[in-house]
Amino acid sequence: MSGALDDARNYLKEQNLEEQITAAISQVIREKAPDAAKRVAEILSAKAGKIPTPPVVSYMGTIGSTPMVPLNRILPAECKAARVLLKLEMQNPGGSLKDRIALTMIEEAEKQGTITPGVTTLVDFTSGNTGIAEAMIAAAKGYKCIICMPQVPAMHERYITCRQFGADVHLLNPTLGGPGWLEYTKELASKPDHFYINQMENMDNPKAHIAYTGPEIYAQTEGKVDIFIHGIGTGGCISGVGQFLKSKKADVKIIALEPTESRVHVGQSVGKHGIVGWAPGFHSKFLDGVELPADQLTDGPRGVVDEWLHCSTEDAMAMAKAMASKEGIMVGPSSGAAIKVACDVACRPEAEGKTIVVVAPSHGIRYTASPLWGAAVAEAKKALPNPPCADKEKPKLLWDSANPPADAA
Repeated sequence: MSGALDDARNYLKEQNLEEQITAAISQVIREKAPDAAKRVAEILSAKAGKIPTPPVVSYMGTIGSTPMVPLNRILPAECKAARVLLKLEMQNPGGSLKDRIALTMIEEAEKQGTITPGVTTLVDFTSGNTGIAEAMIAAAKGYKCIICMPQVPAMHERYITCRQFGADVHLLNPTLGGPGWLEYTKELASKPDHFYINQMENMDNPKAHIAYTGPEIYAQTEGKVDIFIHGIGTGGCISGVGQFLKSKKADVKIIALEPTESRVHVGQSVGKHGIVGWAPGFHSKFLDGVELPADQLTDGPRGVVDEWLHCSTEDAMAMAKAMASKEGIMVGPSSGAAIKVACDVACRPEAEGKTIVVVAPSHGIRYTASPLWGAAVAEAKKALPNPPCADKEKPKLLWDSANPPADAA
């Protein structure tokens, strides 16, 4: 009998099974996974190089659990960080990070009995991605939905996508700025059977990132995340992720980003910029300092944020284009900005051997109305005439993008 037990112990030792199981259990404890046994099985399958079979879940159940990939060819030669990891939030069903907060805000309101499918009209102001997520979830759950957004060309994809989900869209005067847009939205939501989701102030926004996004990042890096970098839109993601990561690892560094042209969180004036989704024109309600006058806001550590950095619209666009051509990852302006700053931070001496995490909130295909796509859109208009060629005597090749006709310039 003892010989059989010895053989078993030796076998387990050779396979390193006990250590792997112990590590998997430790990770599940850190994550506080809702189904511990299932999560242990997933971790062990991943270590064995097996891709777990996706479960059959509700459509809303596909939100979250997004992949994370290392950046490679985009990193500068001077990079000192061990890894720069990009979390691909465009893999959510609605195409963006905002699916997470939209689901949490709506479902928390349902739990409180505040809203009812078929009765309540959901209302919110958004620069786009949250509105798309809210319109998608409203359609899936049976709510009417009204999305308010500024009437600017960059809203093109957001407008048509919200309409495709069945939501109504109210386009607001862009000269009003953030305060004016929110005033209109609040007035609209005050009507009977209307509910103001209020992504800008709803504490269920950062709660979604404390409960899900933060734990995912911590688990995917096996607790080795050293620096988290993210831009400020509502401020919910950097607040929630920052809170969770610091609760697990006190020395993790949280870096918040704004457009160079509009750094309101460090006391500068609101300015025009092209990083869609960032800097709505006022201080985030979820970050420390919202109650302070502008002349008391500095770029020093404050609340969950250790450092306040920035990126210009020009640099954001350039990095987004470079990501598509060098990494094969198509991202929008805000992702381009965050990746640009992540690359800069990765070159600092203190980044030596560190793991940096940055989020890609959405896919670049959602920004074809942005200047990011200007050259490609202009070229496509010349390359694809309407009506198309109907002359059979014309050559087989009508357009070569590498050698366009001289008259196409």
